[in-house]
Amino acid sequence: MKTSGVSIFVSDLHLSPDRPATVSLFLDFLAGRAREADQLYLLGDIFDAWIGDDDDGTPNAEVKAALAAVTASGVRCHLMHGNRDFLIGRAFCRETGCRLLRDPTIARFAGEPMLLMHGDLLCTDDVAYQRFRRRIRNPLVQRLFLWRSLAARRKVAADYRRKSGAATAEKTLDIMDVNQETVERYLRRYGAARLIHGHTHRPGDHRVQVDGREAVRSVLAEWHPDRGEMLIHDTSGWRREAVLP
Repeated sequence: MKTSGVSIFVSDLHLSPDRPATVSLFLDFLAGRAREADQLYLLGDIFDAWIGDDDDGTPNAEVKAALAAVTASGVRCHLMHGNRDFLIGRAFCRETGCRLLRDPTIARFAGEPMLLMHGDLLCTDDVAYQRFRRRIRNPLVQRLFLWRSLAARRKVAADYRRKSGAATAEKTLDIMDVNQETVERYLRRYGAARLIHGHTHRPGDHRVQVDGREAVRSVLAEWHPDRGEMLIHDTSGWRREAVLP
């Protein structure tokens, strides 16, 4: 186990065969900078779609092998489901050495409670999405989907991505962003000093007042072919660092 005191947080890479440069950027990150950390937190939507742990399509095998090498090097890797890869299961974790986190999860850094989420639960103004989320997260619905053939699941996933893109284009940016009252409610419920999440693709650090105390909401960045970003915690505090080719 490493003792560098470094924790790294990333999310929203949306890895897929259509984004080979982003895949390469992430693989280089796993082979390099990520190895310097004690802990690596992957807070959802690492993959643009995950249709089951038996999916052998590109780039899944490469990414799993790279994650397995990271955990074998002594880095503790924590993984949270996103809205695109919530079907990642136990077999994936066995193969990679990653530990699956609940959404939300409390973790402590420098003795302070930090709330980790993917972020979609915070977007409560998007009523249609929240209804859809409850339906597809139903264990029975997931089992029925996973019983289908791999080819059938790939077809469903492609259709979902097409419909999701069309639906997103029709929504306002405000609807797809977090609801402030929902943010405050989660921070209050968990007594957290900081909330770290992705999903909205609006990176930044926001001060939040909760019952007379100040907390911070840190939003992780989406990765692109020519640039990624990580949030880092170490002995000097919190900072952001670019991930470049």
